Amino acid sequence: MRTKLIALLICELIFWNCLNQSTILAQERASQIRESRSKNFVMRSDLSAEESQELLKRLETMLDLVSKYWGKKNAGIIEMYVVKDLSVWSPDMMPANAWQSVSTGGGLTITQKRSLGRVWQAKAVVYAIADRGTPQHEAVHAYCGQAFGSTGPVWYSEGMAEIGKYWAGPDDKTVHCDPYVIKYLKTSPYKPLQELVDRDQFTGDSWQNYAWRWTLCHLLGFNENYSQRFKPLGLALMSEQPRISFAAVYGTMAKEIEFEHKMFVENMDVGYRVDLCSWDWRTKFQPLRGSRASSVKIKADHGWQASRLEVTAGERYSYSTNGEWTLEEDGEEFTADGNDTGDGRLIGVIFNDYELTKPFELGTDGTFEAECDGKLYVRCREDWSKIADNEGTITLKLQAAR
Repeated sequence: MRTKLIALLICELIFWNCLNQSTILAQERASQIRESRSKNFVMRSDLSAEESQELLKRLETMLDLVSKYWGKKNAGIIEMYVVKDLSVWSPDMMPANAWQSVSTGGGLTITQKRSLGRVWQAKAVVYAIADRGTPQHEAVHAYCGQAFGSTGPVWYSEGMAEIGKYWAGPDDKTVHCDPYVIKYLKTSPYKPLQELVDRDQFTGDSWQNYAWRWTLCHLLGFNENYSQRFKPLGLALMSEQPRISFAAVYGTMAKEIEFEHKMFVENMDVGYRVDLCSWDWRTKFQPLRGSRASSVKIKADHGWQASRLEVTAGERYSYSTNGEWTLEEDGEEFTADGNDTGDGRLIGVIFNDYELTKPFELGTDGTFEAECDGKLYVRCREDWSKIADNEGTITLKLQAAR
């Protein structure tokens, strides 16, 4: 009996010792989680004080950009839980689905919306891993949820959250996404437009799908052919207006969007500008007849530009140019022959039924034979991501070859 009592006391001591150690460990963990605040955020994290302030600064900058873009102030303090070292945290510190997302290297924003007739109020809480972009991505969701009551369909919600993560300034239209994302997009099978806007998508599927949605939102948001419709569409989607969808707004332009989206994905890199590469769908093209000539000015800092010439397969055309352009601000001036490596040279391509021929060499003057029927587009040859600082124009004259 005495032996059993001693054994029981030992077990009890072990139990209380373990409990005390667990309590001490929990207290040590909790002591590493600190609260930091800024104008629009209250953040609980295991980041250092310096890291916390740096992240809050990025979040405030991002929030300022997106709130100005959508034209609505943040509706309330955004609460965030940002995890650097998961071992510091315990599962009971956040909802199970948030813990699952964070523990797999992602994030989750939970928005609760309460309505009373037409009046509603929403509160969003962010849970995110402390990598370079996830807190910003999730904070865009939180802003949209609190400001509009919804983040819209998955393609728009996740695509715009990625834009918010990468956006560098109010007037900045440059691609800034991570190089590994660009590599993935350019080496993967192309995703058709219909697949990107499919209603059966779900959030949190993969960073790869997020990347594809970003390409579409970036194109529609900054390409001059589509940007005017894009913001009103987004506001309507987040406000859950009836009968509003991608198809309702852009359905008649689907072929044009698909064409430009493919071109964007094929040519993008850090520094690419979709606004400068917007395709000219409006210029009228016509064939040359007799000795009549056609003249057009070509900008060095733009992508493919309309020549106004409609060519016929097998026909020969002559061209001449006048003027000079540069491949950098205040750089060396070149004619349409470009430099010794071929950069800055005038090149052409033929557009036919939403397909392009391979680019072909032009230059200051000469002749070329059209390989197919179509519309001639031309540009100053340089890496697509570097054309923004080009300067100057060249006048191109075209006529039927004699």
